[in-house]
Amino acid sequence: MESHDAWNRVCDRLRQLGDRISAEPFGTSDSAVLEGFEHLVDQAALWLSWETLHADPTRPFFHRHNDLTSQWGGPNADNVYRHCRIDPNRRYVIRGRMHSCDEFLLAVRAGFMHRPTWGTLAQITASDHNIGPGDEFELHFGGDHPDAITLPDGAVMLSVREYYFDWKADEPATFTVECLDPQPSPVFDSAALEHRLDESLSEMEESIEYWNDYLRENRADRTDNSFVAPTLKVAKGLSIARYKFCFWDLAEDEALIIEADEPKARYWAVQLYAMHTFELVDPFGAVTSRNHTQSALSADGRARFVLAASDPGIANWLDTKGRQNGLCTFRWFWPSTDTEPAMSTRVARLADVPDLLAGEPLVSRDERAVELASRQAHLRWRFRT
Repeated sequence: MESHDAWNRVCDRLRQLGDRISAEPFGTSDSAVLEGFEHLVDQAALWLSWETLHADPTRPFFHRHNDLTSQWGGPNADNVYRHCRIDPNRRYVIRGRMHSCDEFLLAVRAGFMHRPTWGTLAQITASDHNIGPGDEFELHFGGDHPDAITLPDGAVMLSVREYYFDWKADEPATFTVECLDPQPSPVFDSAALEHRLDESLSEMEESIEYWNDYLRENRADRTDNSFVAPTLKVAKGLSIARYKFCFWDLAEDEALIIEADEPKARYWAVQLYAMHTFELVDPFGAVTSRNHTQSALSADGRARFVLAASDPGIANWLDTKGRQNGLCTFRWFWPSTDTEPAMSTRVARLADVPDLLAGEPLVSRDERAVELASRQAHLRWRFRT
């Protein structure tokens, strides 16, 4: 049968992809290969679902990406990501309730960043429409509704980023999407299945290879343990987004101390990522990210962070989980000025950190355990089913 043959080709490509991620330029240590295969499972779950089960723009449903079990492309630890298929010649309505969500950014897109065709074509935020925590909302896209947001040619998806600033164990936002032109769906036959499966494997291959290359190339253009490089403004990405990259390389007994002016922006955060996969470093089991509500400021108004494998007792510790290297991203969104925050770094012996940062806010072992438990309670709610 044609469908059987199509499935066998998928299995062959998966096997070949497994061979590729076990060799250079991917990680080749035992731990890196293990992470690579876990990441391959992530990608299979994401892209088989998106391309095979969410392919019909006449019957869209939101597909959640980048949760605690499946990630790609450097997700923001403060976000929930949802995507749905659209056809720019049809009309859609998104309804929902904010609950504890602080903000959302909804983008009309031409595709994901790792694909040959991609980009943000239009974007709106909850605050643009005076939507705040607890509010209900209804947003129209396409057609002649008086408040409808135009769907440009080339639009294939709507993407939602929900922002959670204060990680509370409360009900997260809810979203529904409806196509208002529910014409009969295209015929689903062997040819359609083969096309969807082929696209699924292409998404996997392109995502895994693109983000591994992205990290390698960015690291090669920078100096380890330093943010000294141009600020990133992703072409065709979000206009409100700014990024600084620092690739750390630390011995077990070393720490990276980061000092930064507080960005003049509505939101900012420091987050840690794994090499090769660009997944967040254990966002549930450790404190590997801090946003503007979770970071203690020093008496001089600056923010100081310590990246290390062990807790130095400094409030703004970020746990590397024993990784010798990885990516630390400093991001600030909705800036009120083009002036960049001043930043500096230094590598120090972990044992010397308390003396070097004397006077900084401190956290006891018990307080750290309470902090982690509170974050985990929030994440259970944010990613509930």
